[in-house]
Amino acid sequence: MANKVIPVLRIFDVTKAMEFYKDWLGFQVDWEHRYEDNTPLYMQVSKDDIVLHLTEHHGDCCPGAKVFVETTGLKEYHQLLLDKNYKYNRPGLEVEPWDAISVTVHDPFGNKILFSESIKG
Repeated sequence: MANKVIPVLRIFDVTKAMEFYKDWLGFQVDWEHRYEDNTPLYMQVSKDDIVLHLTEHHGDCCPGAKVFVETTGLKEYHQLLLDKNYKYNRPGLEVEPWDAISVTVHDPFGNKILFSESIKG
């Protein structure tokens, strides 16, 4: 049995998705698929071990999902995001009750990604 989970997130505008996921968060586009020109896009983006599928297809999923990502180096990544001065999102760095720090980002389509790093000694 495979042990990899890939969340599928709904998007509505490819340009906005690229601005958010690629330009701001630093994901790379691994591949894109359209059945033909002028049809919805389905694509894979990744950053390190994080893999997401983004889809314009209305039947694939609903907007408003939340993805929880366990990570390391969160303070540095948070500062990198702030330094990019993305006008639509300036996330805070939060201390969580589960002995972690977190950064939550909201994409332009109502989805959220919560990056979390354990602070247990």
